[in-house]
Amino acid sequence: MDWIIASLLMTGAMPWICAIIAKAGLKNYDNHNPREWLAMQTGYRARANAAQANCFEAFPIYAVGVLLALYTEVPQEEIDLYAGVFVAARVAYIALYISDQDKLRSLAWVVGVGCTVGLYVASLGS
Repeated sequence: MDWIIASLLMTGAMPWICAIIAKAGLKNYDNHNPREWLAMQTGYRARANAAQANCFEAFPIYAVGVLLALYTEVPQEEIDLYAGVFVAARVAYIALYISDQDKLRSLAWVVGVGCTVGLYVASLGS
């Protein structure tokens, strides 16, 4: 159970990490208008911001999948496996997005989505 809670915390924090990457190290960062400032960025900063948005999109459906799997008493080992692969896929997704490796990034995204769907399918069978 501890791993599941940790996975929720880690995936919930991923948007913050992306935001830090997008904003860190620039003297001209505008904290009064951060969204406007981010919209003008290019390169890895723009990609980190896009990864941040995707992390916000991926988290709710993953979190509900985990809670549904727990509620329907999917075996803990199965939930742990889906959660572990999901976290690894999302970490890879962020790294690949920031480093502009689009095809591998898409593969990591598909793996993460597959894990999320797996949680829902496993919940149906419990």
